[in-house]
Amino acid sequence: MANKKKVVVAGATGLVGNAALRHFGHAGGCDVVALSRRKPRALHGARHVQIDLTDAARCTQSASELQGATHLVYAALYEAPDLIGGWRDPKQIRTNDLMLRNLMAALEPAAPQLRHVALLQGTKAYGVHVRPLTVPAREGRSEMYEQPNFYWAQENFLRELQQGKAWHWSILRPVLIVGEAMGGAMDLIPPLGVYAAMLREQGSPLHYPAGAARVSQAVDVDLLARAIAWSGVSDAARNEAFNVTNGDVFTWENVWPAIADALQMKPGSAVPLSLAQQYPKWIAPWDELRRRHDLVSPGLEEFVGLSFQYADYSMRYGQTQPGPPSIVSTVKINQAGFTEMMDTEAMFRKWFTHARTSRLLP
Repeated sequence: MANKKKVVVAGATGLVGNAALRHFGHAGGCDVVALSRRKPRALHGARHVQIDLTDAARCTQSASELQGATHLVYAALYEAPDLIGGWRDPKQIRTNDLMLRNLMAALEPAAPQLRHVALLQGTKAYGVHVRPLTVPAREGRSEMYEQPNFYWAQENFLRELQQGKAWHWSILRPVLIVGEAMGGAMDLIPPLGVYAAMLREQGSPLHYPAGAARVSQAVDVDLLARAIAWSGVSDAARNEAFNVTNGDVFTWENVWPAIADALQMKPGSAVPLSLAQQYPKWIAPWDELRRRHDLVSPGLEEFVGLSFQYADYSMRYGQTQPGPPSIVSTVKINQAGFTEMMDTEAMFRKWFTHARTSRLLP
């Protein structure tokens, strides 16, 4: 069928890539190709192509698998072992730039029908990792272009490559993303779930391990996947960047009782704790929990990845003063036609409950 959609998802094992596989696989009416170094735990009907995007030759060899592609969801990401420090690392910037270039060099010649490239950024576009955000941060006026960032390398490359072409791009800037993944760099369900499991074993309530409060936003990864799909078919999304959130705001203190309830625990008191520092002590107990509860999740390092570091960062471990609010505007995407919203407390309940029923957490 000449008009059949063929969606290529790069970074298919990650939080966003996994959600994109799930969305397009269940939506029907399209072929889906999953690109990643490791095979995703669930393919949702997609065909997996093993690929390392830093390897230009391997990308070229895979071009035949990309033939006829109409849409690319680029959710691939390289993060340095020192996650937070790596956000300003020139090597991290170069590697992410190279990965997109390698894939597009293979994809474009193989996919003359290409119509859309969706690229993921985030609030680091507004410098959240180095300064207080302008509140609310708006697309097209709040960007911190002076701060080196792989976002700008990738965005500039796509803008130049797209000139005079039939395809277009859209940039999605989600806030804190919550969903299902394993071994990612920025997935909060595994580290918080493991922390909760350790406390439950001790007969303790779910103590609050974070630092001083900050008003923030989050986005359900399934909602984000639907925004990505929308951007691929909406004329209003052609060559535009959009913030994406659930539509509300939260503080960790305020959602903590809901998280405890979803994990069938009582909320405890404030007990500041660095999960990144503590987790080596949890490796052996986690293996014992996996055996006892017949979990499908792997060992701690593979399950959580760098996300213990991300949990400390997101929850502001060690910070004693309230943080500046981290708020972006979603007026642009709403006015362009994507108006979905979700209650952030319901989102946390959804994913912690899902992790338990899926036997990822006890």
